[in-house]
Amino acid sequence: MGLDSWDEIRTAFQVARVGTVSGAAEVLGVHHATVIRHVDALEEKLGTKLFQRHPRGYTPTEAGQQLLSVGQATEDQFSQLAARLAGAGEEVSGELIVTSITPASVLVLPAMDKLLADYPELRLRYLTDLRVFRLEYGEAHVAIRAGNRPTEPDNVVQSLGRMQNTLFASHAYIERYGIPRSEEDMAKHRFVSTDNRDSRAPFFRWISENVPDANVVFRANEHEAQVDAIKQGLGMGFLTVPMGRADPTLEEVVKPCDSWDSNVWLVTHVDLHRTPKVQAAVKAIKEQALKSEGLIST
Repeated sequence: MGLDSWDEIRTAFQVARVGTVSGAAEVLGVHHATVIRHVDALEEKLGTKLFQRHPRGYTPTEAGQQLLSVGQATEDQFSQLAARLAGAGEEVSGELIVTSITPASVLVLPAMDKLLADYPELRLRYLTDLRVFRLEYGEAHVAIRAGNRPTEPDNVVQSLGRMQNTLFASHAYIERYGIPRSEEDMAKHRFVSTDNRDSRAPFFRWISENVPDANVVFRANEHEAQVDAIKQGLGMGFLTVPMGRADPTLEEVVKPCDSWDSNVWLVTHVDLHRTPKVQAAVKAIKEQALKSEGLIST
């Protein structure tokens, strides 16, 4: 088979992915009869059945599953190529995708504000999620990550420093329960923490090692929910120093401790690292990092 079979392969991949002729036709923007014709022609060329036909749709055979796997890899490669081409222009314009951990917003947003002021043709997408976005597949142009140094191949990794973290409590919590006066007293207080008991964040590890489980009264997987619980007065909890000190409803319970610091990394993909758009973003973020309270240069 050659390039003349590409349309048929693409059609069969969509049928395998969606599971119905009508669904594939809608995705491809063609008539359902075209989909059937492409699938039949491809099966004839390959000399094997790609699908089992039944009233509910098309189920991939073993050969169809192989087609689905190869088609998905090909689609990922095209997405990667599109992202690289989109970022390869000489103008600092168009879409820039930045991803970070939510607590780093106090660092990212001022940098993005300056970037938009300097380059009005730029359009930003800011993604925060628990999962790690794959730069090699074009899911983001720039990533800010915390913890151990990222090790993915083909990424350019730069240190932004160490982010200070400490315990904060709302005024309502302090009025009700007071402030811990000693390390022994600390373990008697109520805490907000992550629902991920295997978290490697140093401050969450400290809670698991020093606070009785019964005293962790609220757990959440989302950072925003943890912040809301701390503000509501459900318990004391860890926040980055810039985030906690910026909120007048919160009080710093103890001074930051070195063992609670998190390493913060600026990550770009080697193929896009030198493009003007990515370099402009990197410069803005690094400049903001130098003047951010609670971020210690290393």
